[in-house]
Amino acid sequence: MRFAIAYSKLNSAGKLIAEEFQKLAFASQFPIIELKKETLYSDDLTPEKYPELKNIDFIIFTSTHRSQKGNPSLSLHAPGNWRNADLGGHPYKVCPTSANVLKYLFQNLNKLYEEDRDKLNENYEITLEVTHHGPLINIPCCFIELGSSEKQWQDKDAAKILAKTIFTLQDYKENPKLQAAIGIGGPHYAPNFNKIQLSSEYAISHIIPEYCLPLTESMIKEAEEKTTEQIKEILIDWKGCGKSEERQKILVLLKHLGYNVKRTSEISKDQ
Repeated sequence: MRFAIAYSKLNSAGKLIAEEFQKLAFASQFPIIELKKETLYSDDLTPEKYPELKNIDFIIFTSTHRSQKGNPSLSLHAPGNWRNADLGGHPYKVCPTSANVLKYLFQNLNKLYEEDRDKLNENYEITLEVTHHGPLINIPCCFIELGSSEKQWQDKDAAKILAKTIFTLQDYKENPKLQAAIGIGGPHYAPNFNKIQLSSEYAISHIIPEYCLPLTESMIKEAEEKTTEQIKEILIDWKGCGKSEERQKILVLLKHLGYNVKRTSEISKDQ
């Protein structure tokens, strides 16, 4: 896979992850782009402005992660906005991404963390996040983030795990057995989708959380069109889709659009 890294010179964790990546063997063959402004607002990340992105299949944004609780975390998600664009990007638009690549990275992140966790001074939570924030670009991409406070943003050992995770993309191969899917419902850190992404036959691209409901036809079509793989199935965090009336509206809409629907509770997670 031909991939590139992009980070902001204003973003301490993003820069640290990129520096750790550069230390890896043969890392110089992969473009590493330093952005002058924060990644969330870098809609101009195009091959026209950055020729090194020509023929690139996937971009990984390295960045800080912030949360009110400040819990140590290593996270992964696709960018985009289901509604307003309060943090970069455009309203109602999401970036292209790959369900299979996101699954591959998430599985490797968990594996590498388990291998190296004894080297860390803190216990980190490994988690997906739902699709959120900018920028809006046309190249398939995702964010990989180190959080959630200044202390973790300076943790070289944690940054190294994220860098090693990115580096595994050099060995990435398409897995034809995986079923690409969109996730709907649940909270921001998507615990049910974490389990599915880690150990099932499903690969999840975009996730539309409960706080972005009610679901609309345009949201589903945007998620499908911005997934590299063909989407035939929608996974629903049933208890995380509001009240009964809201859930029924979701089912009616998805049936009307011709999707197969499966609840997260119905999926075997012991692959």
